[in-house]
Amino acid sequence: MGAEQPETIAAIVAAHRAGTVTPAQTVARTYQRIRDHNDPAIFISLRDERGAIAEAEKLAEKDAASRPLYGVPVAVKDNIDALGFATTAACPAFSYMPMHDSTAVERLRAAGAIIIGKTNLDQFATGLVGVRSPYGIPKNSLREDLIPGGSSSGSAVAVGAGLVPLSLGTDTAGSGRVPAMLNNIVGLKPSLGMISTAGLVPACRTLDCISVFALTVDDAALALSVMAGPDAADPFSRDRPLQPLTPFPANLRLGVPRKGQLIFFGDKKAEAAYADTLQRWTALGAKLVEFDLEPFYETARLLYEGPWVAERYLVTKDLLASAPDAIHPVTREITAAGARLTAAETFSALYRLQGLLKIAERTFAKIDALVLPTAPTTYTTAQVLANPIELNSRLGTYTNFVNLLDLCGLAVPASMRADGIPFGITLLAPAGRDAMLASLGRVFHADTGLTLGAKGVVQAPLVTPPASSSDDIPIAVVGAHLSGMALNSELKALNATLIEAARTAPDYKLYALKTTPPKPGLLRVKAGNGASIELEIWSLSAAAFGKFVNAIPAPMAIGTIRLADGRDVKGFLVEPEVLSQARDITAYGGWRKYMAEVAKT
Repeated sequence: MGAEQPETIAAIVAAHRAGTVTPAQTVARTYQRIRDHNDPAIFISLRDERGAIAEAEKLAEKDAASRPLYGVPVAVKDNIDALGFATTAACPAFSYMPMHDSTAVERLRAAGAIIIGKTNLDQFATGLVGVRSPYGIPKNSLREDLIPGGSSSGSAVAVGAGLVPLSLGTDTAGSGRVPAMLNNIVGLKPSLGMISTAGLVPACRTLDCISVFALTVDDAALALSVMAGPDAADPFSRDRPLQPLTPFPANLRLGVPRKGQLIFFGDKKAEAAYADTLQRWTALGAKLVEFDLEPFYETARLLYEGPWVAERYLVTKDLLASAPDAIHPVTREITAAGARLTAAETFSALYRLQGLLKIAERTFAKIDALVLPTAPTTYTTAQVLANPIELNSRLGTYTNFVNLLDLCGLAVPASMRADGIPFGITLLAPAGRDAMLASLGRVFHADTGLTLGAKGVVQAPLVTPPASSSDDIPIAVVGAHLSGMALNSELKALNATLIEAARTAPDYKLYALKTTPPKPGLLRVKAGNGASIELEIWSLSAAAFGKFVNAIPAPMAIGTIRLADGRDVKGFLVEPEVLSQARDITAYGGWRKYMAEVAKT
C-alpha cells in the first residue's frame, strides 16, 4: 500500500465504506509509515499495532454509514486523556493513567475512530515552538532544520508527515495554529466551550481549547462536528450548535490591519506572502476593510504579562514545590512567575480585558472575519534553543489574543515560499461562527492549489455545499415516520427531504407504545444506561415543520436528541409517564428491527 492509498479523512472513509480498503489495512499502513518515518520524538506512547488492527477488524460493516470517522486512525496530544495510555503532558514525573477517556476522545471513538497513540508537546502545553520536551524534538515534516511548532508539535507533524489524517491538539495561545502553518496543514481552533475540555490537563483552564489538525478544512470541520456539543462533566462547556458548511458568500468583508500595524520581524518574504494572500482574497470576491489591530496586540500582552500566567502555575505548583528539576527549565521559569501575581493585579487585568472585548465587538460589527498571518515569521530549532523565550513570544504575535477575546479561528495554508518555508493565514471571528470560517477557509485553501502536508498529496476537487433554504429545519424520526414505514407519507406530503441515516448517542431507551398505528417512544436516560438507537434525519421548511409538530399527538413530543457523532438535532421523544404500559425494546437497536421481529411472530 503506497501513495495510491486515500490520504484525507473523506477519502479514507469513502474507501472503507466502498470496501476497496479495509479499516485494518489503513491502520496497518499507519504503523508502517510510522516505522518508515523513523522519528521517535513524534509519539510519547504508541498503541500496540496488533491491538489497533484487532479493533479495526471489529468495526461492524453495518455501522459504516452511521460512523463519520469509520476506521480513521487518530493521534491525540499527550495532555488529553485516552483510556489505555498514560497522560504525561510531556513531564514523566507528572504522568498518570486515566480511568476513562476524555469526552473528546470518547466522541471520536463513538464515531468510529481508532486511537493509535499520544503525541509529544511543549511540556504542560507551554510554548509555541515544540522544542520544550524531555521526549525529544519532533522534526518538522517539511524542513528538518525548522522548529515543528508547538505546543502541539507531535500532533501537527503526525498529520503533516502523512502518518495519520487527523490529530487532536490544544490551543490556549496559538498551539493549534502555529504548528499547523509550520507543517502546511489545517489547524482548527473552535469557539471556547464548543469541544468539552473534560479530561484535558489544563494550561489556562478558562482559555483552553481542544483543537483539530487535518489535511483539509472539510476534514477538520467533520472532526469538529463529531466532538462539538455541551458536556455536563465540563463546567466551561457551552451549548453552541454547529452550523453546516455553506457556499462562499457574496459581499464578504474581511478585516485587515491598518498600514504600518503588521509585524514580521524583518521577514520580507513573509510580508510579501501576506500581501499576495490579500490579493487572492480580493480575487475571490472579498472586500478588504481596514481595522485597528492595536487593541488586539494589547490583549495579547495581557496573556503572558498579566494574571493568566497564574493559571499555568496552578497546574505545576505541586511539582515546583516537590521536584522543580522535573520541569523543563524554560517552562519552570515561565510558570513560577505565576506565584507572584496578586488578586489586585488580576482584577485590574479583568477590567481592562472587558474594555478590550467591547472594542473587538465594535470591530466585528463592521466586518465578517479577520484575515491575519498565522505567525509573523519562522525559526530554526537552533535559533530557538539559543533564544527560547523571545522567539517563542514573537510566534504568538497574531495568536495570543484570540481566546481572551472569545474568538474562533481557522489556520489555513496560504503559500509555499521559494526557500521551502510554508506561509499560512488565520481567519478569526466571534465565537459561534466556526462553520462560517470553515466555509471561507475551504474555498481559499482550494484556490491556492497547494498540495497537502509534506507528502505532495494533491487536493481533491472541492464540492460546493448545497445552498439550503435558511429556514430549513432538520428533524430526527425513530419510528413510524421512517422511510417505508406507516406514517412516512406525512413527511413526504410536506415536501420533507431525507438527509441521512444516523444513530443516537448511547444514552437512550426505546419503548413500543400501545398506539394505532404502532409507534415507539424514545427516552433519554443517564449516560451509560442506554443504547445507540437507529434513526433518520429529514429536513422541513419552517412552515412545514410547524404544521408537522402541531399535528403530533400525545404522548409524543419534540425535543433535542444527541447523535452518536456529538451533534444535536430536534426529534421525537416520549413523555415518560406512559412508559409503565410500554415494552422496552432497546435491545433491538431500532424500530425497524423490532417491527421485523413482530412480523415474523
